Amino acid sequence: MEELDYLAPLLPDGAADNSRRKVVLDTSLFVNPDVRTVIGRTPTEALDAFLTLASGITVLEFYMPPSIFEELMHFVDREMLSGDLLLLLHQKPPKKHELKLPGYFLYELIEDMRERVNKGLRAAEKAVRSAENNKPDEIIQDLRRKYREALREGIIDSKEDVDLLLLALELDAVLITADQGLIKWAEKMGIQWLFPEKFRDYLISAAEKSAALRNEG
Repeated sequence: MEELDYLAPLLPDGAADNSRRKVVLDTSLFVNPDVRTVIGRTPTEALDAFLTLASGITVLEFYMPPSIFEELMHFVDREMLSGDLLLLLHQKPPKKHELKLPGYFLYELIEDMRERVNKGLRAAEKAVRSAENNKPDEIIQDLRRKYREALREGIIDSKEDVDLLLLALELDAVLITADQGLIKWAEKMGIQWLFPEKFRDYLISAAEKSAALRNEG
């Protein structure tokens, strides 16, 4: 079996249950049109393709926080999916009251928010100064874009985001997401992550390794 070198560290060494690599999946893999086309044209098709590949994988375990799973179900037709959905994609909430985070995490979060608020204020000041030369609708549209960039891009801004990070930390899992904010904070917390564009390659490599281990047995 030939594995892509960059995927090898994300696969386990053996076939025993306790050596299975845990993987935490984000909804964006299936609903974000910019990345889901790697495995399917629609959310339902993408999730079904994942389940088909996952059914032959014994070296990985796949997880989602319940909050993320519920979010995903709003985008798919459950009647079109395999009955193995709940068996292959485990729902597990993070142990919010037991996990410990280093103090620097709070410092980093506060500093990040301070910088974003200041950037948002500068965008608002610039919009006010441009009022004499631009139409109100143009000013508002530009301000909304810049304000969104300042306060929303590259940040964890929901309880669902926190659930994903905490679960990946708790399980020492690989996090697969298209959300740049999650990727940024995964790196800060020492969580391994994978580009969603490589999701299909990762599944195929895991399926090949699973088949090779079965043949060896």
